[in-house]
Amino acid sequence: MSDPTRRALLARLGEQDSLSVSELAAPFPVSLPAIMKHLDVLTDAGLIVREKTGRTVSCRLTAQPMERAMNWLNRYAQFWSEKFDRLAAFVEEEKWPTPPSQPNAQQSVQASPSRAGSARGRKKSTPPGRKPSSS
Repeated sequence: MSDPTRRALLARLGEQDSLSVSELAAPFPVSLPAIMKHLDVLTDAGLIVREKTGRTVSCRLTAQPMERAMNWLNRYAQFWSEKFDRLAAFVEEEKWPTPPSQPNAQQSVQASPSRAGSARGRKKSTPPGRKPSSS
């Protein structure tokens, strides 16, 4: 299902009851062997059924695997929906403390220690060029 060509093949089969492999392959700019590989993957996944009549192979969509996938996805959608509903109820019911009021302009605000200057002086860098040898 991750491949856009496979999704397009399934969409075409969803629009019509049954299509031959050549009819399915017609609108795609890929080779017939490439389409056959996509159809192999879809057949292995149980999403399509191929039937051979004479020299013509027809493909038909099967819904059962998609129904199972949808049931699985719906179960998790319900699980997460309930979790988010509980979170929303908690946030709405919780009494949150009010933030402290801002100091008046006349009150002095002390700087934090991290903004204070360092007691240690700056280390001086060596002048550009070669370092003197220490012999």
